[in-house]
Amino acid sequence: MRVPVKLLGFVFWLFSLNCARCQECRIADINYENTEPVAKELHDDGETVRLSCTTGFTGIYRLKCEKGQWKTSIERPCAKIKCSHPGDTPNGDFSLISGSEFVFGAKVLYTCKKGFEMTSRINQRTCRAQGWDNTLPICEAVRCPAIRTDEDVIASGNTEEGGYGDFIHFECVSNDKKTDGSSVIHCTETGEWSHPIPKCKEITCTAPDIPNGDAVEKMQEYQKDAILKYRCSPGFKPREGIRCAKFGWTLNPECDEVTCELKSTTFGVKKIYPEGKTIFRAGESVEITCTEKYWIFQTKETFNSFTCQENGQWDYEPVCAEIRCEVPHDQHVYNLYSYFWGDLKLGAKRSYYCMSGYDQMSAVATCTRDGWTPNPLCAEIRCEVPRGQHVYDLYSYFWGDLKLGAKRSYYCMYGYYQMSAVATCTRDGWTPNPLCQ
Repeated sequence: MRVPVKLLGFVFWLFSLNCARCQECRIADINYENTEPVAKELHDDGETVRLSCTTGFTGIYRLKCEKGQWKTSIERPCAKIKCSHPGDTPNGDFSLISGSEFVFGAKVLYTCKKGFEMTSRINQRTCRAQGWDNTLPICEAVRCPAIRTDEDVIASGNTEEGGYGDFIHFECVSNDKKTDGSSVIHCTETGEWSHPIPKCKEITCTAPDIPNGDAVEKMQEYQKDAILKYRCSPGFKPREGIRCAKFGWTLNPECDEVTCELKSTTFGVKKIYPEGKTIFRAGESVEITCTEKYWIFQTKETFNSFTCQENGQWDYEPVCAEIRCEVPHDQHVYNLYSYFWGDLKLGAKRSYYCMSGYDQMSAVATCTRDGWTPNPLCAEIRCEVPRGQHVYDLYSYFWGDLKLGAKRSYYCMYGYYQMSAVATCTRDGWTPNPLCQ
């Protein structure tokens, strides 16, 4: 009977041992991220475990083993440690090159602004558990070499230590010379001047290539103040006064196409052909028809054709002018400007009086397309040769100017009595009347 009892005791001990192990908890069953490993793998019922976060993370977990299961009593998930702003560097910028926030592991790259260069060896900062590593990079202004010129050249600006964007101006001591190269240079972002330092040379101008034209005197170079003489092909005209100056030709030597501009296209215009065209080449023509109360300038025509000449001028002025009458000078109007002033356009009417010795042909003068009517406004008072008046040897006495007031001595034919020694021209003819009775 002893053997079975011992066997039964062993079985009971083995069962008790297995039940105790059923109450244990395994660390492998904990699945929190970014936590430090725990050395002990098995924990008895009732034991507690504290899990710490790995480097760069903050948080804590406290768990208790209860009948083979982990129960969480404290749970603050592990999150990346946050860093403050990495800091701005003067004259520079930074950008995140790793991560999207200022947290553990994030990296920022510093770059210098245009015209500045980095003097620091390291241009990156990384967010560590203790904060940002490295120091702020330093950006210093780019400098260009000092300027040294010949005695013929004057330089103005920061010639000793030019910084990015600084300009240096050059000019020659002599007014008869010019800079051989750019007269203005600037310090570039690479620390080099934009152009070489110029020298001074005699002022000359190179022979130009003139489309549609050719120089009269063909030379390779022209001295200062030389006048460029050139001719152009038909239909083109040269520019006047092109002179060799300090900075080259005073005007671009070109042959401009000869054109005429039609400036007035609406005022008093009824029709233009070709319609809508205002610039005409030499030899081209335009036809203009004026409205009823207008005519071609300085003519009495309402229609005309105008041609652009080789000199760039119209053969006649292509303008419709309002029909007007001029002040009637030499029309023997008395006190002329008292009656003929102001607007004297077509249809205007003016009352008037004639000078002494002239008859007024109408009470009112009217402006027409043919001028003032009646025409003449004032007719000179004259006496006709007194035929039928029985004057002896008529043309010996009545000749020449027989206007108002003229006097003529005369004799009567045989059988007629002379009424006066002198005949006088009056508004009513010769007096006395009759001359011979």
